[in-house]
Amino acid sequence: MSDSPEISDLVFPGPRQRGSHKGDFGRVLIVAGSPGLTGAAYLAGKAAARTGSGLVTLAVPSDLNAILEAKTTCIMTLPVPEQVGGFFTPKSLNRVLEFAGSCDAVGLGPGIGRNPITREFVLGLVEKLDKPTVIDADGLFHLAEKLDVLKSAKGPRILTPHPGEFRMLSGKETGEIQEKRQDVAKEFASGHNVICVLKGHETVVADGDKVYVNKTGNPGMATGGTGDVLTGIIVSLLGQGLSPREAASSGVYLHGLAGDISAKSKGEHSMIASDLLDSLPEAVGKCFRKT
Repeated sequence: MSDSPEISDLVFPGPRQRGSHKGDFGRVLIVAGSPGLTGAAYLAGKAAARTGSGLVTLAVPSDLNAILEAKTTCIMTLPVPEQVGGFFTPKSLNRVLEFAGSCDAVGLGPGIGRNPITREFVLGLVEKLDKPTVIDADGLFHLAEKLDVLKSAKGPRILTPHPGEFRMLSGKETGEIQEKRQDVAKEFASGHNVICVLKGHETVVADGDKVYVNKTGNPGMATGGTGDVLTGIIVSLLGQGLSPREAASSGVYLHGLAGDISAKSKGEHSMIASDLLDSLPEAVGKCFRKT
């Protein structure tokens, strides 16, 4: 097991060249949203943009597109077909796969809901996407029904469960998960060929070989939506060229640092997830290499 490395051991994007254009900094697609949960899509998308992605697109069920277009300005939307009002369905799969072909990384899960009709869509994406993909939230809920699909996945997969979601995925009791966080994350990552980001106090990132234990963050981040922000940060770093392990480790550090910056101005009791979006520019400035 490893202790948490210093920031100098983490990897962040380097300086931008004068002749750069938006295509140089990653095209990312975030598959998110369902009725009542459009905020999750917004948080993930804006987090990706604030972390430096050149182009961010939110794939959303067509019934929700007008809502997301009103909520976002610097982020594009991709309305996809559906059969039930506001939920992804198998009918959505081909359009998302087609668009993802032009992207560098994908985020899957924020706010997609737990409607059973969405499960086949999620499992199809997990298996068929050939891009590095971050799977979070309700994406994990649907994936838990058929974990074997990870064995045939065509690209790297980063799973970001909190302890409750990890219990659902692993079948282990919460007490064991919390007592042996590094061990269980490493075991799961190795057994399913994924990067496992076990969220919580001192978030653990494991790839089946190496383990990183994060030291940034604070209890003020225990509020709805902060996990969606993390998804956007990690997928942005993937799109900018970091490896899955680098993007996951550096992403949780950056996420926690934004939370620490927010806590100084808002206080832990009053923090909300969008505060992290406001703090990301300062956090990025402290981490990304200037020269």
